[in-house]
Amino acid sequence: MQSGTTRIQKYIGDPVSEAPIMNRNDLEEVFVDIQKDIRFDHELNGCLNCGICTATCPAAHYYDFSPREIVQLLWTENLEGIYDAMQEKIWSCAQCYTCAARCPFGNSPGGLVMIMREVAIKHGMQSAKDVLRPFSRVMLKLISTGNQLAPDMINPEHFADWGPNIAKIDAPLKLLRQAIPMPTLNTTETAWEVNLKTSVELYTIWEMTGVLEQLETIDENLFDVISDIMDEKREDYEDWLEDQDD
Repeated sequence: MQSGTTRIQKYIGDPVSEAPIMNRNDLEEVFVDIQKDIRFDHELNGCLNCGICTATCPAAHYYDFSPREIVQLLWTENLEGIYDAMQEKIWSCAQCYTCAARCPFGNSPGGLVMIMREVAIKHGMQSAKDVLRPFSRVMLKLISTGNQLAPDMINPEHFADWGPNIAKIDAPLKLLRQAIPMPTLNTTETAWEVNLKTSVELYTIWEMTGVLEQLETIDENLFDVISDIMDEKREDYEDWLEDQDD
């Protein structure tokens, strides 16, 4: 395991660093959560440091991201480096798994990144909150109306990483929205009525699979709003069931 006072200070004790300060015990806890995931031993089998994964990675051509670096950090148990990568780099992965198809050791850097993302959410890291915040509106709309997106939600304000070419798409977007047959699709209002039973079942799935627990860690206010909405929907559904029995 790599260590050293200088390395630790660089990542967890340097006041100039943008990453939150974490002590050694917290760093170890983060790594243990990654390592104990049932997928970990299947996704990490060694590393030749050949760089094939990075050479074939689409994200590596556009972002400061290297699948090889992720594998090396985990293989060498570089706690400070792992934590540093979880502040930004792991969110650059497109989850295409090209890396897994090319690795001679059968590693899956994309799979490891997925584990690291889930652990970042579990620990309420600021990076996870920043990345997932734009999706909160989508999640709220899905649980409240049953619709994931409406055309007026697709704009640069909510998708800041679209890049300079978005202007080619954004320019005629208003016209394209008007061309959609159903007028209500031009707004974030509900475009069609979703079965009450379906909403309750979706919420129950989120509840049973831990999605809501993760949401509470990332955005407590959104969690409260969705919980209130679903409490009302569950009451309405129970009333409906009683009416059917009668």
